[in-house]
Amino acid sequence: MNRIYSLVLCTALSMGLSPSLSLAQQSNASFQLDGRLVLNSYEAMVEQHLTGVLNGLKALAATQDAMSGDWDRLKPPLEQFSRGVTTNVAIWFARPDGSYFTVEKDLTTRNIKDRHYFSELMQGKDVNGVLVISRSTGKRSVVVATPIVKDGRVSGVLGASISATKLAKLVNVEINIPDDVIFYALDANGLTALHKESSLIFQFPSDIGDASLKSAVQKMLSMPEGTVRYTFRGADRTVVFKKSKITGWVFALGVTHTP
Repeated sequence: MNRIYSLVLCTALSMGLSPSLSLAQQSNASFQLDGRLVLNSYEAMVEQHLTGVLNGLKALAATQDAMSGDWDRLKPPLEQFSRGVTTNVAIWFARPDGSYFTVEKDLTTRNIKDRHYFSELMQGKDVNGVLVISRSTGKRSVVVATPIVKDGRVSGVLGASISATKLAKLVNVEINIPDDVIFYALDANGLTALHKESSLIFQFPSDIGDASLKSAVQKMLSMPEGTVRYTFRGADRTVVFKKSKITGWVFALGVTHTP
């Protein structure tokens, strides 16, 4: 199926078509080019990975080992779980006071109580797709986490800090997106969560582009889906985008128009 997606995009490029144009807009085309097929595949792969990690943590949070709050009991199953994640994940257990343990370092000297997502966890809510610079690894990370609930109260938190760079590379390899096709994702604040070009991850596009890119980002953040056209690094780009109901991210995919 991935080869089909790549073929669709390659055909679009060879015909000079925008991924979002329909038959009505391309009267000379013999079929409707649906770039959203590829976009949906890209979005689904990211969401499946993040949600898969989250579901694993939720299953662990329901065990007696997690409810005990005893790190010596909890560490072995977390180590086993971490070995099954392919994106350089840091697995951690946090106490209600924000102190936390990681599989790699055991009890750390740091605290995450001031993280904006921690209060949501302590209210019994899951988090999925929060962007942070990890305090345990120093890497650009995507956080998924779930509360441990014992006797109706949150007694701790299980979380994973997933490498944003590794996640972007995983998508690129698995979907086999052609070199000249753009893909990226923005969080709800407009920060780049994923990008084919790793140096742009955790940057605000609105800070590094011209007025047309700033306007495009505003549109992407304010609408559930659509198409934008803007200029970046001197080249015109057409991008289809869609907002995820799971992470709140905006997923984008498009082409660069060469003169």
